[in-house]
Order: sequence, then structure tokens, then C-alpha cells
Amino acid sequence: MSLLSLIAVFLIEQLKPLDYRRIVEGPANAWADLVESGFNAGNRWHGVAAWCVAVLVPVIVLALIYAALHAVSPVLGWLLNVIVLYLTMGFRQFSHYYTDIQVALRLGELDRARALLAEWQQIPTQRMGSEEIARVSIERALVASHRHVFGVLLCFVLLPGPCGALLYRLGLIVRDRWQLSDIAQHNDFSQFARQVFGMIDWLPLRATASAFAIVGDFEDAVHCWRTQAALWPDKDMGIVLAGGAGALGVRLGGSVIEEGDAADRAELGLGEPADVDFMQSAVGLVWRATVLWMLLLFLLGLASLVG
Repeated sequence: MSLLSLIAVFLIEQLKPLDYRRIVEGPANAWADLVESGFNAGNRWHGVAAWCVAVLVPVIVLALIYAALHAVSPVLGWLLNVIVLYLTMGFRQFSHYYTDIQVALRLGELDRARALLAEWQQIPTQRMGSEEIARVSIERALVASHRHVFGVLLCFVLLPGPCGALLYRLGLIVRDRWQLSDIAQHNDFSQFARQVFGMIDWLPLRATASAFAIVGDFEDAVHCWRTQAALWPDKDMGIVLAGGAGALGVRLGGSVIEEGDAADRAELGLGEPADVDFMQSAVGLVWRATVLWMLLLFLLGLASLVG
């Protein structure tokens, strides 16, 4: 059932790409803001109650709906799985920007590549060269593949029905939204949301990095994961980026030009500097990792049927 749901979502997404920012991210951000406005008094315990309302209650409601539909007909439960997965995961949330940037770099259209990257990531790109654009694009694509595909996928498999997919997506959106508010207001309201999502994402992060290692350069991926991940500012995403860089044989991280100044970041990977060819290699890495996941799901389903 899980495998069929995922295959259906991937096919639907290719036929009808989802406007993620308008249909999912916008309403979810508004929901997070609404709950925060009713609970945020700057205290951690207010954040605990708010997280339960913003994330746990919708997941429980979805679980009850799924149980009721599945009791009527497994097909209805399957349809709900497909709908929720379509809204919470998918390659097209990032792949069209990535592909357009890759094409622009191949054609030598540096200004267009800068504009596309700025629109995609909302970062200053006016002084970035082609290598920096390729490097940042690969980094953001690896992160997006985890956030929009592999993280959601594993949570979907581990929890009943579509509950895991909603838990991951809402948990991430609420964490990011409240974290921004805390930075502005200098309080601890988002502390619980950060801690809980860290627990939710602990296994998916390592599963994504492991998949990259298996389908890429395993030895370099493991070496980079062990020695470089902790040097990245976001140590969690450092696991995915270091593993991905090692698997690809490319150097990521390092300095980039932001707001006219060079921002120094830890270097990840052991290989050659990033370029447009490595952008294509990164696409292959993500797709091979996806096929690996699908194969594992098929084998688990087959083992369950035989058992």
C-alpha cells in the first residue's frame, strides 16, 4: 500500500506539479502564526501547548479520518494517503528551479542563473560566479531532497496511514516559523518545537545520508559524514550535505559572496570544485537514492506478503 501510494504521487506530480508555496506553505505558515499569536508569552511551556495544538491535534484528527475511511474501504484510505503525500512531499517543489539554473549555466546566462537562485532561495546572488551558483544550488537541492522527499517518505512508512507525512511537514514548518519569531522577540517559545523536530528528524537525516553513501562513493561519503558534518552551522543538515558531497566527489561549502562580503563556511567533500556537470551528477544521486528507497519498500512488502 505504501509503495503504491508513493508511485501514484510521483506520477501525479509529473503530470500536475503542485504550487507548494501557495497551496501548502502559505496556509501552514498562517496556521502556525495563528496558534503562536494565541499562545506566545515567551515561555517554553506555552510553546509546548502551542505545538500540541498546531501539530499534534491535526495529526490525531488525520489519524481518525484515515481509520474511519480505511474501515469503510481500504481504497478510501489509500486515496487519503495519496492526497496527503501529494501535499507534503515531491521533487517538483525544488526541481524546476534547479533544472532552470542548470540550463542557464550551460548556456552561459549567468545573470539568469543568479535571478533564478535568488527567487528560489530568497538570498542575495548579485556577485556570485558560476562555481558559487552551482555549489549553492547543489547544497540547497540536497537539503530540499531530504526535506521534501526522503524525510517525509521515512516518516510516512514508519507511522500509520498518512500521519507521519503530516507530522514531518507540519513539524518542520512550525519549527521554522516560530524560530524566526523567537529570533525577533528574543524568547524561548520555539524551544520545544525545535527539540521535537530534532527527534522526529534524527533517523530520517541519517537514512538520507546512508542512502547517498550506498548509491554514491561509499567510502568518501562515510568519511565526510564522520569528519565534516559537525563543522557545518546546522549540524543536522551537515550530515546530509557532508554525506552527499562525499558521495558525489564534489567540494561544497566554503566561502560565498553575500551582501557584498565573503561568508566563510566549512568545506564539505573531498573532490573537485562544483560546476554544472556536478549539478547533473547530483540529480542522478537523488534519483538513485529514490530508487533504492522504492526497492527497499518493495522488498519489505514482499516479505510481509510471504510471511
